[in-house]
Amino acid sequence: MTKSPRACVIGNPISHSLSPKLHGYWLKRYDLPGEYTSLQVAEADLENVLRTLPEQGFVGVNVTIPHKVDVLQYADQITDRATLIGAANTLTFKEDGRIFADNTDGYGFISNLRQGAPDWNPKSGPAMVFGAGGAARAVIVALADAGAPEIILTNRTRAKAEALRADFGARIRVVDWVQAGTALKDAGVLVNTTSLGMKGAADFKVSLDELRPETVVTDIVYNPLRTPLLTTAEKLGCTTVDGLGMLLHQGVPGFERWFGKRPEVDEDTRQAVLA
Repeated sequence: MTKSPRACVIGNPISHSLSPKLHGYWLKRYDLPGEYTSLQVAEADLENVLRTLPEQGFVGVNVTIPHKVDVLQYADQITDRATLIGAANTLTFKEDGRIFADNTDGYGFISNLRQGAPDWNPKSGPAMVFGAGGAARAVIVALADAGAPEIILTNRTRAKAEALRADFGARIRVVDWVQAGTALKDAGVLVNTTSLGMKGAADFKVSLDELRPETVVTDIVYNPLRTPLLTTAEKLGCTTVDGLGMLLHQGVPGFERWFGKRPEVDEDTRQAVLA
């Protein structure tokens, strides 16, 4: 008898993850055999866990903080985008035991942006990105692939932004954090990849006086769903896209690989995860 496929999300801590709710909902919705759980994994145990999960019937895992970079050293095959981003969030275990690593964060980001702002044209003007961490790398790759003519990058520590420009090249223009408000006036899309505005974190305090109503504003933070940035942008007449959809869409490729069905991200999906 064939065993049902198993998958999970690994991280440390892991109790906050919404992935079990998301994949559990899809398994139920499409009446598929399978199981999706979460597993707290300490850094010291990472390799051992990745080697033993396939023996327990696991076909893949989602990877969250702090393991997204470290998992690459244990992968046998890495997609170009995961290599470019320097991190993986989706691992698939092949039948021969090999580990295939991918990064679907950029895919999730762009899919969410296109769903939430269908009129957005990536070529309409520069993209302005706040933050220079791992999420920013995925967002920059996705925006460049979508055709953004220029990416204006700002970070509280300028050196980190400069390091990203060194990796990604001339399409990136770095501006000082204190100058960010002025640089906004040209942006076709504004993306916050920092934790500013997240529940329990500091507020997003960059001046939005220069923000035009034509600019699409999106925040990868989804707790709260309506961040102070999105609330202010909405008052200025901007189309806004919350961060929950990025989480939902990034889960699609993994679910399809592991359980054999491409799931849909719609309002029912959102409500099931928020419930």
